Amino acid sequence: MELTADNLWSAAGPWVLHIFWALVIFYIGRKVARWMSNYLAKQLTRHGLDDLLVKLAGNTAYVALMALVVLAALDQLGIDTTSALAVFGAAGLAVGLAVKDSLSNFAAGVMIAFFQPFKLGHYIEAAGTAGTVLEVEMFNTTLLTPDNKRIIVPNRLVYNDTIVNYSAEENRRVDLVFGISYQDDIKRARALIETVIAEDERILKDPAATVAVGELADSSVNINVRPWVKNKDFWSVRAGLLENTKLAFDANGISIPFPQQDVHMHQVDTKEARLLNENNREAE
Repeated sequence: MELTADNLWSAAGPWVLHIFWALVIFYIGRKVARWMSNYLAKQLTRHGLDDLLVKLAGNTAYVALMALVVLAALDQLGIDTTSALAVFGAAGLAVGLAVKDSLSNFAAGVMIAFFQPFKLGHYIEAAGTAGTVLEVEMFNTTLLTPDNKRIIVPNRLVYNDTIVNYSAEENRRVDLVFGISYQDDIKRARALIETVIAEDERILKDPAATVAVGELADSSVNINVRPWVKNKDFWSVRAGLLENTKLAFDANGISIPFPQQDVHMHQVDTKEARLLNENNREAE
């Protein structure tokens, strides 16, 4: 048969049209899936659900809708979707066994979203790292460290580990220890610390700060200082207390001891030293 443009189009034309419409379905379907997932997220937000749960629900809906879009595109190409689903089901079982860690991460993400041990924007410590929660996705949790590093942690490691949430409560206690010399006046040192605390308006009056002797250590009398502050003021108040208390101590003659070591030198008699060297040589 002679190969002509009409013959070529009659043979390839239907396939070209199928591929074209499959691409159209995929393109439009992806846009619709994104729109529907965003719409779902907005409705959940409007009903007061937490941002973390909203994001996870939106991502899950998008993946499910995209699966339907892919099936519709395959159907347009003439592929039997019923057989494809059966193949995908069998393959999914095998893949599920191979990627059980990923499934565990997904399940842990769902648990995090529903039980909410933390929320977006909270500063947490989990899985051997710490940072501000940026996002909880289907498989991973993204943290931002104070020095601006992004850390991607699998959800199962986060949920199965001890989670320390530093942002869950409105107030937080600053724990400091100041050591003074045994020769210094304890009451005077405590009064200076209380004055520094009273002058800082960020420190809460209720609950009241605690300033008390906590330990009689080897080389110092340790005074525990425990004021309460708003969570957002924790680090700035801590730094201010350290600096202002040191300045107050210096201005009032209160010393802060530091570890010292005394080295005593003994002069050995020449004869004894000679005998000692001979003994060492014999031992060698």
